[in-house]
Amino acid sequence: MSQTRRVLGSLGEQAACDDLVRRGYRIVARNYRVRSGEIDIVCEQDGVLVFCEVKTRTSAVFGLPEEAVTASKRRRLRRLGAEYLQRERVRARAVRFDVVSVNVDGGRVSSIRHIPNAF
Repeated sequence: MSQTRRVLGSLGEQAACDDLVRRGYRIVARNYRVRSGEIDIVCEQDGVLVFCEVKTRTSAVFGLPEEAVTASKRRRLRRLGAEYLQRERVRARAVRFDVVSVNVDGGRVSSIRHIPNAF
């Protein structure tokens, strides 16, 4: 991954975290990595554990950011969520998968769209 893409991804993830905190979520983990992949943000609100996938784009040429969360990506995130619950010994509770779509224009975040229960 190029340095530019890493910086863009970091900008989007920070903006997503800031937005989630403003909405009353508590950030539990960021960039949770295991051998099989990464969960961008793990957070919770009102007893629900939320696994968030963040997608950041600078233009709509290749579609909206949330459209990049393909069926295979959703399957992988579900497996990663199950692995997180097992590794972190999280007791049975409500969980969901959200997508946070971030648009950047001129190096600044121009919009954030939080999609709860995206899949």
